[in-house]
Amino acid sequence: MAAAALRTAAGVAARGARAAASALRLVRDMALPPTCIACRAPVADDGGLCPACWARLTFISRPYCERLGTPFAADLGPGLLSPAALATPPAYDRARAVAHYDDVARRLVHALKFGDRTDLAWPLGRMMAQAGAELLADADALVPVPLHWTRLWQRRFNQSAALADAVGRVAGRPVRNDLLVRSRRTGHQIGLSRAERARNVQGAFAVPPAATGEVRGRRLVLVDDVLTTGATLEACARTLSRAGAARVDALVFARVVDSAACV
Repeated sequence: MAAAALRTAAGVAARGARAAASALRLVRDMALPPTCIACRAPVADDGGLCPACWARLTFISRPYCERLGTPFAADLGPGLLSPAALATPPAYDRARAVAHYDDVARRLVHALKFGDRTDLAWPLGRMMAQAGAELLADADALVPVPLHWTRLWQRRFNQSAALADAVGRVAGRPVRNDLLVRSRRTGHQIGLSRAERARNVQGAFAVPPAATGEVRGRRLVLVDDVLTTGATLEACARTLSRAGAARVDALVFARVVDSAACV
């Protein structure tokens, strides 16, 4: 009887806690109604997009190149690789992205990266976890693209690490910030050509000696906000592979898509 009484008391306490949480959410929503994470228009739920912004977010889904994750205009069968992937295979095994880097996606990334909108990491990370589910299914760890310590001090947070934390929470995968470091400060990639971007990040990343054993034989997923030419992710993947990683994939929120590549 004592055990039954305890269970009853615990149930009552749990229901009371849920009721209190619901009341707090109601008060919060009355004072600060949920708004679209992109344009601030009213929405039904926190962390969501309004219908107009949702419609302008160009999601990437199959059919796409199984290696690069770039979309195809037509479904030509499973496992198809794009001409770009065949001509110049990337250092990473597979790349996946939520959406094209245009309009709403660009606005969200810029707000997170430059506008101190750290609240965006959770909703963007949830979408990334869905887009990269096949990469995450057997991944040993997530590795955010690191910032140099001087830039981290200036910016106060690493947006890639924030996204990785959100993806890790959804997918139940550990995030390892200690497996890869940016050993050399690089200039901004904005405005650089593909070749200049590659030179800019050449030799900029390293696996710390103490982490070599943690990298060897592991299946790792690199996490970043945007894939433009892929130079940064290429450099990171090459560094991890040289340290003995069994597989390195890449997961981003948005990627630049060349319309000519959508064959």
